[in-house]
Amino acid sequence: MAKEMGSRLGTGEILFTEMQARMITVLVPYDQLSRTHGAMAKAQPSTHQILMIESSSMLSSRTWHAQRLFLLLSASEHFAVELETEGFTVHRVRASSLRAGIQEFRTAHPGQEIIATQPRSRKLQSVFDELRIDVFIDDSFLTTREQFASWAAGRKSLTQEHFYRWQRNRLGYLMQGSTPLGDVWNLDNENRLPPPKSGYQWPTPPTFEADDIDRSMLDRLSNSEYSLWGSPADETWATTRAGALQQLSWFLANSLAGFGPYEDAMPKETWSAHHSMLSPYLNLGLINPQEVCDAAIERFNQGDVPLASIEGFIRQIIGWREYINGVYWLFPAQYEQSNSLAAHRPLLPLFEDPAATKMACMKSTVSDIEQRGWAHHIPRLMLLSNLALLSGVDPQEFLGWMRRVFIDAADWVMVPNVIGMGLHADSGTMMTKPYIAGGAYIKRMGQFCGDCQYKPALRVGDQACPFTTLYWDFLDRHQSDFAGNHRMVQQFSGLRKLNNLEEVKTRAQEVLSGLSDGTV
Repeated sequence: MAKEMGSRLGTGEILFTEMQARMITVLVPYDQLSRTHGAMAKAQPSTHQILMIESSSMLSSRTWHAQRLFLLLSASEHFAVELETEGFTVHRVRASSLRAGIQEFRTAHPGQEIIATQPRSRKLQSVFDELRIDVFIDDSFLTTREQFASWAAGRKSLTQEHFYRWQRNRLGYLMQGSTPLGDVWNLDNENRLPPPKSGYQWPTPPTFEADDIDRSMLDRLSNSEYSLWGSPADETWATTRAGALQQLSWFLANSLAGFGPYEDAMPKETWSAHHSMLSPYLNLGLINPQEVCDAAIERFNQGDVPLASIEGFIRQIIGWREYINGVYWLFPAQYEQSNSLAAHRPLLPLFEDPAATKMACMKSTVSDIEQRGWAHHIPRLMLLSNLALLSGVDPQEFLGWMRRVFIDAADWVMVPNVIGMGLHADSGTMMTKPYIAGGAYIKRMGQFCGDCQYKPALRVGDQACPFTTLYWDFLDRHQSDFAGNHRMVQQFSGLRKLNNLEEVKTRAQEVLSGLSDGTV
C-alpha cells in the first residue's frame, strides 16, 4: 500500500530537508487544488516540481454535465498557471488514464520520487497503492480518517448528531467551555420555515467573468468529442481561489443571516435562496473548511447574524461534510454496490430530460440542474432521491447520474449520500430510517404545487400526486423490511388506517409505468 508519509509524525508533515538533494514531484489531481494543505503545504519551487495528469478515459467515460467538466479543467489549469507564476515547473501530461500518465512520467524521468495528498476516492487510492505513491494526510479536512474511525469504534449506530457534538467540543466552534453557545446544540427545528408567500427579497448571487483560460476551456469543450449534458458554462461558477473567496465574502455579507430559517425552503423565485454555493470550491480544494468556518464565526461575532443561522451553517461544514467523508472511508469498498431494498428500475427519463415529466417540482429541479449543475440539499434529498427511492430506481444507476450532473460531485460525497441517506440501500447502516415523504411535505416546503396538475392531498385518481401515491405504496411494499423499525411506527400506523389501499396500489402501478415512459 502507498505509505502515508507524515502519519507517523502525527501532523501530516514530512521532513523535507531529508529530500532536498533531489527534486520531488508533487502529483496534483483535479480535486486537490490547495497550495496550503497536504503534499503542497511545504513544497517550494527550488525543491519540488508539479505533475498534473489529464485522463482521457475519465473525461470520456460518461456523459458529464458540461459545467462540471469545465470547472474541473479550468480550475486545474488556473492552479497550474498560479504555480508556474510562483516559480514551479509544471508537467502537464495527457494520457489514457491517470495510471498510464504516472507510468509515462516515470519512464521519462527515471528514479523520480512522486508524492501526493491522500486521494479522495477509492479508485484513485488503488492506483496510488499499486504504483507506490507516497501520500500525505489530507489535512484540508478537519477530521482525519483515523480520528473518525476512532470516534465510530464500538458504536451501535453512527448517529450524525453525536458526531456533530463531538466535533463542536473538539474544535471549539460556538462553545463556551464545554457548553454550547445558547445552551443548545442544534437549532434545526428553527430552520424549517417554508418560503415566504410574497414580497421577500432573495439575494442575487455574484457572477464571475470569464478570463482567457476559461474561454479556452469553453472553446475546447464546444469543439470536443466528449459527451456532455446540460447548459455550457456561463458566469455562475468561479474557477479560481480568488473567485471562491469572493463567493465566501458575498455569502457572509448577504446570505448568512437569512440562511437558517429558510435552509430547507424550495422557493420558485430563486435557485440559490440563502445557500452559500461553496461546495464546489471546498470539494476541489480551492478553499478549506477551517477558513470558511473561521470567517463565518467572525461574521457572527459582529452581532447581526442569528444563532440559528450560524449554527446551521457550521453544522453543515463540521458536522455533515466531515461525517460524510468519514463514513465513506470507514465503510468497505463494496458499500457502494449495496441494494438492500432490491431496487432495479432503470433511471427515470425525467432525470435526463425535464420535459419527460408533468410533475412541476421535478421539472423545475431538473431544469435547474441542467442549467447550472446544482440544487441545494433539500431538492437533492426530498425530491430527486425521494422519487428515486419511492419508485425503486436502481441505486447504482442513480448514483452514477448524481456523479455526472452535479458540479460539486465527488465519490466521497455521493456514495454515502445516495446509498446511505438518499436511497436507504444499505439496510440502515448509515441512517436508521428512509427519508421518504408524500406530496404534503413538498407543498409545505416548496412553491411548485399551485402550478402542477397533480394534487398533493390526493393519493388515487389521475390527479393524485405521484409522491403521495408512491409514498403509501412504498410503505406497503416494504412492510417486512421495516417491521422492527421503531422510528416508523407512526407511518405504518397511518398505512393501516387507509381505506383504499388496493386503489392506491393500482394507481401506483400506473404512476410507475408513466414515470418509466416519461408521461407522468
